[in-house]
Amino acid sequence: MSVVKINVLTVPEEQRETLEKRFGARAGLVEGADGFEWFELLRPLEGTDQYLVYTRWRDEESFQAWMEGPMKAAHQGGGQGEGDRPKPASTSAAVWTFEVAQQAAPKQD
Repeated sequence: MSVVKINVLTVPEEQRETLEKRFGARAGLVEGADGFEWFELLRPLEGTDQYLVYTRWRDEESFQAWMEGPMKAAHQGGGQGEGDRPKPASTSAAVWTFEVAQQAAPKQD
């Protein structure tokens, strides 16, 4: 079954808009990746300052290929010098990995 990666980003309130704009500006970068299945940016509503970046992949190999190709280039500023990179909007990050053991979808009438 599929592999889920959840990137947990701690984002101070004053940086939330910046984070969301940056993700919006990168829309379309992951959708064409081989093995990509789903993406969601989850905004916290109460009790936490952590955003969750949810991606789902056909397998671990597909995720790793994306990380070593398009994602690596995007994080390096697409070839820009290190001094040109904007300051991160998050103060910390962690990646959780899960395998989909069960799933359900709405019934079709």
